[in-house]
Amino acid sequence: MPPLSASNALSPLDGRYAARLASLRPLMSEQGYMQRRVQVEVAWFIALSDAGFDEFRPLSPGARTYLLGLVKNFCEADALAIKAIEKVTNHDVKAVEYWIKSKFEARPELEKAAEFVHFACTSEDINNTSHALQLKSGRDAVLLPALDQIMSRLRAMAQQHAAVPMLSRTHGQTASPTTVGKELANVLIRLAAAREKIAAIKLMGKMNGAVGNYNAHLSAWPDFDWEAFSRRVVESPEPFGLGLTFQPYSIQIEPHDYMAELFDAVARANTILIDLARDIWGYVSLGYFKQGLKAGEIGSSTMPHKVNPIDFENAEGNLGLANALLRHLSEKLPISRWQRDLSDSTVLRNMGVALGYAVLAYHALGVGLGKLELNRAALAADLDASWEVLAEPIQTVMRRHGVAGAYEKLKDITRGQTVTPEALHALIRSLEIPPAEKERLLALTPHNYLGKAAELALRA
Repeated sequence: MPPLSASNALSPLDGRYAARLASLRPLMSEQGYMQRRVQVEVAWFIALSDAGFDEFRPLSPGARTYLLGLVKNFCEADALAIKAIEKVTNHDVKAVEYWIKSKFEARPELEKAAEFVHFACTSEDINNTSHALQLKSGRDAVLLPALDQIMSRLRAMAQQHAAVPMLSRTHGQTASPTTVGKELANVLIRLAAAREKIAAIKLMGKMNGAVGNYNAHLSAWPDFDWEAFSRRVVESPEPFGLGLTFQPYSIQIEPHDYMAELFDAVARANTILIDLARDIWGYVSLGYFKQGLKAGEIGSSTMPHKVNPIDFENAEGNLGLANALLRHLSEKLPISRWQRDLSDSTVLRNMGVALGYAVLAYHALGVGLGKLELNRAALAADLDASWEVLAEPIQTVMRRHGVAGAYEKLKDITRGQTVTPEALHALIRSLEIPPAEKERLLALTPHNYLGKAAELALRA
């Protein structure tokens, strides 16, 4: 079998798009998973040495430094060594335990305490906390910064174009004008709320044995407060703890409800971005935005003039893939037959794939937004051709001053017709309303009938 390369990788995340996911791969790959397992085993082992047991005295500073080094310096060679052990054990967590014990050779202090590696733990004590640590780093170091970059770009564009008038289209038809900045601000505010939900989700961990009752723990030390000890390991800051939120109730596996909440929250942010990608695609189609050209780049194999909105199309497609996986994860993971079944294990290995498609899409969106150039002429031309949008303020002022049938009168002269400024001005001059109101209406154009749009855009 040839070595894995960009051309023979089964997943485009590890092939065509590999370079764009370099920051996520060390965290969410199987090697990243193994490193987190080593981290959990080491944290548990060191904590046991500090628990006050006569049989396991506190480790020396040198031993602690060495153990933490196993985590910090974990590399591909270590992952391959664990995989080699797994070929014999046919058990991935046991392979990690044996690898750690192999690192105790010629270190008497650690060799003497070797049986406290993985002490009283079920595999899921190690796995669930490792998954939580992976998600913590993937979320905080990659996913949220990528969203922040998009939000920063949207914020800058919203403020830059806060006062640039733009024709709205409700149901695809001309509607009351807005500004380019206000429409981008709408997305920014939605995305900020979604990001806040992603960041606020508590990542849970449990270390309570085979069925969640500390059975094995209490068989060894019946009078020890294992629940409090477990909580300390789970919640104490890294590197001697895990920096997670303690899950006090579980079957063999952590219930995964927090995972479902997290994946749903990411999917919600992605849905907002799909909405953005489609809208920008449409605005490019209308000519509201031009796209910056890149030397040598080709838009079509047969039509040389084309500059396609490929970044927004790429983002939309990959956000859809991400959400399909994220929603399966959120629907499947909280379900387990009785105290444990293994159907979650293979699904959990695809967390990085789901997040990978999202991060890939965020990158595409960032590139696409960076290429956009506002076409003020096209925006102005659309507004100049849409005087019918002023039917709304005219009939609203008429109603304020008690003019009967205001809505119907405007409907008769605007609906389905080409409306000219001359026709509207003639109607305004004929109205029985105060002269000052007439002057105010006569001063309105599709370019300045904007309400609070600019203010709202700047405030976002």
